Amino acid sequence: MASVNKTAHPFDRTRFEALLNRRFFYAPAFEIYGGVAGLYDYGPPGSSLQANIIAEWRRHFIVEEHMLELDTTVMTPAPVFEASGHVARFADWMVKDTKTGDVLRADHLVGGVLEARLAGDREARGAAAAAAGGEEGGKRKKKVKVTAVKLDDEAVKEYERILTLLDNYSGPELGGLVRKYDIRNPDTGNEVGEPQQFNLMFASSIGPTGQHPGFLRPETAQGHFLNFSRLLEFNNGRVPFASAQIGRAFRNEISPRAGLLRVREFTMAEIEHFVDPGDKTHARFASVEGLVLTLLPRSTQSSGSSATTQMSVGDAVDAGVVANQTLGYFLARIHLFLVRIGVDPARLRFRQHMDNEMAHYAADCWDAELRGAAGWTECVGCADRAAYDLSVHSARTGNSLVVREALKEPVVTEREVPEFNKKALGKSFKQDAAPLQKLVEAMDESELLRLKGELAQGSAVVKAADGREFTLTPEVLAIERKTFKQSIREFTPNVIEPSFGLGRILYILLEHSFWSREQDVERGVLSLPALVAPTKVLIVPLSARDEFAPLVQEVSEKLRAAGVSARVDDSNTSIGKRYARNDELGTPFGVTLDFASVKNRTMTLRERDTMEQRIGPIDEVIACLKELVSGDITWGTACAQLPAYDGVQAVDA
Repeated sequence: MASVNKTAHPFDRTRFEALLNRRFFYAPAFEIYGGVAGLYDYGPPGSSLQANIIAEWRRHFIVEEHMLELDTTVMTPAPVFEASGHVARFADWMVKDTKTGDVLRADHLVGGVLEARLAGDREARGAAAAAAGGEEGGKRKKKVKVTAVKLDDEAVKEYERILTLLDNYSGPELGGLVRKYDIRNPDTGNEVGEPQQFNLMFASSIGPTGQHPGFLRPETAQGHFLNFSRLLEFNNGRVPFASAQIGRAFRNEISPRAGLLRVREFTMAEIEHFVDPGDKTHARFASVEGLVLTLLPRSTQSSGSSATTQMSVGDAVDAGVVANQTLGYFLARIHLFLVRIGVDPARLRFRQHMDNEMAHYAADCWDAELRGAAGWTECVGCADRAAYDLSVHSARTGNSLVVREALKEPVVTEREVPEFNKKALGKSFKQDAAPLQKLVEAMDESELLRLKGELAQGSAVVKAADGREFTLTPEVLAIERKTFKQSIREFTPNVIEPSFGLGRILYILLEHSFWSREQDVERGVLSLPALVAPTKVLIVPLSARDEFAPLVQEVSEKLRAAGVSARVDDSNTSIGKRYARNDELGTPFGVTLDFASVKNRTMTLRERDTMEQRIGPIDEVIACLKELVSGDITWGTACAQLPAYDGVQAVDA
């Protein structure tokens, strides 16, 4: 097999994005009307690529893990998000240009400006300046023009420390950084105001009267939690189990300026794995515990460093770096999925959330981050949401969202129980009787024992939350120790949630796959795996003459019957140009039909990256293609099965 030099030319983001635009992987929505920031349409190759990623996601997670798939509504009544905390806390910090009113996301502004200053310092010192935001430890920030200005060594260290801790700053702290380092709107040079919170949900109303407020969902998760009781019943009342959903979500981003990396409407794939809070082991953990991941723990970031650690999943769980087996299992499965669809594992890391950036519901959270030209981008979040969601929806609605588990051996316990004389209670306390009863019944064992002792002395005093005191006597209240036999255990399950932003994954996968031919920088190639490539095989007839039509149709039908998507390019341009423009689309294989094919029923098979060609009978080549596309064999194996093509087919058999 021929070797391929994919790094002969440095990555050129301008050339890469021009290819995506020219070949219509995606484009701004409503473009002929001027477009709207943060909204994009996918073209044929982009749509097919996304569909193939989703198909593999469904196989890798839903099918292999026996998950329960859902499809819930986008429009959501306001009380749901009031209970979940999204109305109060689903927000980012923004600042406004004091003169133009332009709105900027505060953390991206601070990060972009400081990274540009560091890049300018490197340039001034004679080092090659990377584009702002593209450093190893950096994350995506606002793109800022780089000016060569040397900084003091202490300033360099301070800027690097701030960038490492950026995700952990609160709004007021970001405002302090803006003032301290004179950070301005890079587009205008104007000062910006104090950071303000901006809720990211799109508000709407349900029905013609406008009396039922609602929101477009910013995530699919709430649909899982609201259907928990039905899912539990479907799973025969047992945990652990997982539900999964692929669907659209909406976030009113403050400044969506990074293409598919920050948009206002996008496709998510989310899993909610419901687990016993007392047992977060995973039955399949042994299958992944030896997998080594690149980790950036919270403790490392807090020290001002972005140095990663290579650690097996098993060691990470044993050391307490990853909280539990189930969380660790899903980190491993996320890694395997991303690598399988074509993400470069050398540019993949798992970063643990710092305390201040943790979602309001999360007990622990890790992001799978992918590094591209714009820096590190979070593409998958994996959070331990504890029992937060089920608890708040249960409290809001009065519906019990719990698991009832029959115990193998009944549990016998004793505890103090308050017994009221209802008639005496009502006569003595009238309208205060009911709240007084609730107050006593809510007391713990130690408080009840104190009351019991005081009642034995004649009376006991109970103090309400509003400061009022009530004197109870043995005629009104008796506290007795009783024995209870428990055959059913009732608990609210915890939730482990992997959440995938498919648009971000798609974009960075394309970036990781892009390179230019060593001999010609203008010949771009997308080395997408056959598993997700929009089209698997290009059929190239040498001529548009009528005698080729039956053979082209036959090959197309046989490929379709084998489950291989194929596309015919019978344009008048040369075969080389036809292959080159399909290399841009990521098509991994091509077959050429020439006059010898018509005569001898043979055809050549070309591999995209190496451009090597083999030859064989049509049916053998198709059988080989089926195995190549399914991943059953490699190109090396195919080369062993089919002889090399020397550039000439003999017309005479």
